[in-house]
Amino acid sequence: MALDIHFVTIFPDLFRGPFETGILGIASRKGLARFRTVNVRDFAVDDHGTVDDYAYGGGPGMIMMAPPIVQAVRSVCSPGEEGTRVVHMTPAGELFDQAAAERLAEFRRIVFVCGRYKDIDARVDELVVDERISIGDYIVSGGEFPALVVADAVVRYLRGAVGDERSRDTDSFSGKRGFSLDAAHYTRPPEFEGLRVPDVLISGDHAKIEEWRRRSARERTKRRRPDLLGKGTADGPPVDG
Repeated sequence: MALDIHFVTIFPDLFRGPFETGILGIASRKGLARFRTVNVRDFAVDDHGTVDDYAYGGGPGMIMMAPPIVQAVRSVCSPGEEGTRVVHMTPAGELFDQAAAERLAEFRRIVFVCGRYKDIDARVDELVVDERISIGDYIVSGGEFPALVVADAVVRYLRGAVGDERSRDTDSFSGKRGFSLDAAHYTRPPEFEGLRVPDVLISGDHAKIEEWRRRSARERTKRRRPDLLGKGTADGPPVDG
């Protein structure tokens, strides 16, 4: 069964390219996932397409109104519907990671609520949202690009979406990499501007190559993301390196 992914947004045109490109396009063409936008303005409170208003209590910035967003979400799913996850992309959400991507891929429908402006009315979370996700401690102009980031990561876990699932399963942050960084990788030419590919990688000795990759992953993680070392497993970079 294909995974249905809906994006509740005021900018549906923003998604045209991503839906046809890369892993999302591949998943769509293979029938593994279906993508749809739901325009919040179709549920506006007046004939002018109004979906935002001033904040109660004053202050800068406009707030997206609850009624249009709630109605937009309810147009594609019912509250608490089995197999459906309504995700609000927000700085107040849990930090997104690889485990969350794998977990979300188990649902049959995901509805992303993509806010704009200062914020959305807090009652939306209480009425229709199952969980809140953040992609990092920074602010972008809306939830559309963060939602696409999450969708891309989720779709990679659909069976048949990627050409070689062994490659996906040894990527950075995967369990087989001990939730740490992947090893350094090289391709032709064997030498470029004085920099040679490590001899072991062209030796044909698979055991030594695998050991080199373990060591490379461990060293890169220690140097670039030492905060990940505590998550290591028997298959990944050891914590004491």
